[in-house]
Amino acid sequence: MKEVERVRWRCRRGLLELDIVLARFVERHYAGLDAAQQAAFRALLDMPDNPLWDMIAGKQEAATNEEQALLEKIRVT
Repeated sequence: MKEVERVRWRCRRGLLELDIVLARFVERHYAGLDAAQQAAFRALLDMPDNPLWDMIAGKQEAATNEEQALLEKIRVT
């Protein structure tokens, strides 16, 4: 299985909002990310749904600058 297919599968979440936002981001931007950004995105996918949604919604701060930059891209997707 290709990496992007694995990432798409991992974007399937319990919260419909996350499914939509993350899948849209992967389709539009994932291939254009560098290796560090892709790794940071995969690390975000390791998070539980509610804290991840809070970060995307801007209710919780990201742990790293790399994550923050990704969250900003995800928000405008």
